Amino acid sequence: MDPSGTSEVEQPLESEARADGEGVQFDLFGMPVDTATAKGDGAVKSSRGTSGATGTAATAVAAGADADAARQNQQSVEQASSPANASAPPATATPPERQRQPRAIKARDVGSLWQEDDAVAPANTVPVPGTITAPASANAPTKRRVREIVAAPPSPELLALAAQLPSQIHLGTSTWSFPGWNGIVYGDEYSNSKLSREGLTAYGAHPLLKTVSIDRSFYQALTVTEYLRYAQQVPEHFRFIVKAPMTITDATVRAERGEPVSMNPCFLNAQMAIDDFVTPCLEGLGAKAGALVFQLSPLPDQMLAQPAVFIERLAEFLMALPKLPDSACYAIEIRDASLLTPRFIRTLKTAGVRYCVGIHARMPDPLRQAAALALLDGEPAGPLIVRWSLHGGFKYEQAKAKYEPFNQLVDEDPATRASLAELAARYALAGQPVVIAINNKAEGSAPLSCVELARAIIDAYARLAHEHEHDDHEPPSSEENEQPPGSGA
Repeated sequence: MDPSGTSEVEQPLESEARADGEGVQFDLFGMPVDTATAKGDGAVKSSRGTSGATGTAATAVAAGADADAARQNQQSVEQASSPANASAPPATATPPERQRQPRAIKARDVGSLWQEDDAVAPANTVPVPGTITAPASANAPTKRRVREIVAAPPSPELLALAAQLPSQIHLGTSTWSFPGWNGIVYGDEYSNSKLSREGLTAYGAHPLLKTVSIDRSFYQALTVTEYLRYAQQVPEHFRFIVKAPMTITDATVRAERGEPVSMNPCFLNAQMAIDDFVTPCLEGLGAKAGALVFQLSPLPDQMLAQPAVFIERLAEFLMALPKLPDSACYAIEIRDASLLTPRFIRTLKTAGVRYCVGIHARMPDPLRQAAALALLDGEPAGPLIVRWSLHGGFKYEQAKAKYEPFNQLVDEDPATRASLAELAARYALAGQPVVIAINNKAEGSAPLSCVELARAIIDAYARLAHEHEHDDHEPPSSEENEQPPGSGA
């Protein structure tokens, strides 16, 4: 999955102060101007920021007595009255103490060619005569206008669909920074990096999208500040699914192409999970943290050969994690179907951790995973966490190449959709939260998959509610009304 962590960083171009001696001075028309020769050890060079601040005229430093200073001032007056400088404003006399202490040029005094998006452009100024200014670069960038990301206007049909969906059901996508969603989620074309930084506000305005999976945290641990920035962009009812870093959840260290090269000494390190994942996630997201998911990458053969040993190690890890607030839960997602055993499910139940239904080519169909949930819960007794990641029969790169730019449903999967709808309706009827994140690689466009899944959930919910109502009002059977012999009835 694309971590979507790109960002556009603007590097300022700083003017460099001249290090040589006296420079030739020019008037406004580029003609050389005769200047008075400064007496003393050296002349103070002037600087002008490229941001447009008015430069200050170079002031000659007097090294002699007051008579020398007076003589120099007289020369400046004569120069200012010359025809070349007739139109220039009079120079301001510099106090003697400033003459003795020349101002040093510092890096922070040099203006930047790059203006902040919300900065006010400085007014045009006329250079003061006697100042050397660098010519404007032909390639100098112009000030960019701030462009907020706007949401695509929802259709009346979409609004009606969202109104019918039970409020405890949160549908969403795996990440959100896809330019191909223009007209579906976003109201204009934006870059991947801009959507990654600022797109959640428009995403959260979509009537159906009330959760999102932060997948970039799987590739690199995020900071409190990063989590906080995400939380500030979404409404209060929004809930995040967050993936733990792979440094904790992958038993092996992998090469660039994903092949394992060595065992990972940090695998299932509880203290690292607390410090690098749980604590910053909760501090940044607050009540908007929904499911903290530990997605276990495919295990090496030696671990799969001893499942009891691995499950015992997993139990120790889960029991060492801190208790979460009521609004959040831990969940385990696996990529090895052989782990889906009663022992594994009992371990999760003992630790109070949810099983994340993972729809993936490496995993069983949703019905078998639903059976595992039934073993965990009996009746629905906890949140339902689902990540629909990949269309059956495809590898990640195959699906990505086939479905980009993710702006339409390409390979619809009605069987998986129906199974998830039935499962979600059951948990919603039991009053349990439902959080489902769908990947673009599931059917071609995750937001459109959410729309179709919402329709299926509404239908399944109505049908199951009708069946339950019918069962509650059904009169007892005739056998239940019969009295046993000799009862005296």
